[in-house]
Amino acid sequence: MVIVVVAIALVFDYTNGFHDAANAIATSVSTRALTPRAALAMAAVLNFVGALLGVGVAQTIQGLIDIEPTIAREGAQHALTIVLAALVGAITWNLITWYFGIPSSSSHALIGGIVGAGVASATTVHWDSLVDKVAIPMVLSPLIGFLGAFLLMTAIMWMFRKANPGRVSRGFRLAQTLSAAGMSLGHGLQDAQKTMGIIVLALVAGGYADGDDVPFWVIAAAGTAIALGTYSGGWRIMRTLGRRIIDLDPPRGFASEATAATVLYGMAIGLHAPVSTTHTITSAIMGAGATKRFSAVRWGVARGIVVAWIVTMPAAAAVAAGTYYVARIFLP
Repeated sequence: MVIVVVAIALVFDYTNGFHDAANAIATSVSTRALTPRAALAMAAVLNFVGALLGVGVAQTIQGLIDIEPTIAREGAQHALTIVLAALVGAITWNLITWYFGIPSSSSHALIGGIVGAGVASATTVHWDSLVDKVAIPMVLSPLIGFLGAFLLMTAIMWMFRKANPGRVSRGFRLAQTLSAAGMSLGHGLQDAQKTMGIIVLALVAGGYADGDDVPFWVIAAAGTAIALGTYSGGWRIMRTLGRRIIDLDPPRGFASEATAATVLYGMAIGLHAPVSTTHTITSAIMGAGATKRFSAVRWGVARGIVVAWIVTMPAAAAVAAGTYYVARIFLP
């Protein structure tokens, strides 16, 4: 059962890759700074590299629930059922939002799945960690993304106010290659670690790890799965981020990506907080777009995305809880 749960965790990581591929490259593709296939290849490689850069976020995910008392009380199979239910909740919500092209958060789907399965199974949920490491950064990261991109784009407009628009656009199209690379690295740093955390939970439940560190094979497997998922693409969500929120130009694309990448690094390395790459880049796109004029942002589309943000954690939690109850019937 440990092998099954680890395999499903890597499937989630793969779905995370194709679901969130758009986060890193949508703006670069929509402004024609990069071709779609080149952008996907770059994002896939840097997702893998990002996965190698730390395990702080993985340990935060792992610490959201205290599974060891459950193992002692109910046994390893019961504990593995909890982890399995969390993954099913996250994967189900990922597939639903991918199908409809809604850029919801894979991170918060996974966190919602963990909490839902934990509550349903009466496993201890560390609510203080959930608030400090998830809820507060979940609110702050899109706010910082919006404001940071707005200020950066305002500075760019002032600095290049007398420059030739065509030359500025060509220059920022090149700069977007770097900012998209930064986003891809940040995506791997954040999102691959979340799968590492859930795999370590499964290993602890099965008695194959003590939870004190993350084995290298787990890091490599998670990095590989998210890289393969990224390369397979996420065209539906890419269209939403790249065009439907606002028609981006290269300077605004650069401002969005540079700001979002900075937020991802700061949250992962400084706070070990599992923030959403989707929330961050979407908010940054809105912030950069608002410098054109507030009416240029299609706030109706943005409103739908925000609703998906709010619904993601409870929806994934509900699916995970339901999965747990069904699994207990067949895996007593």
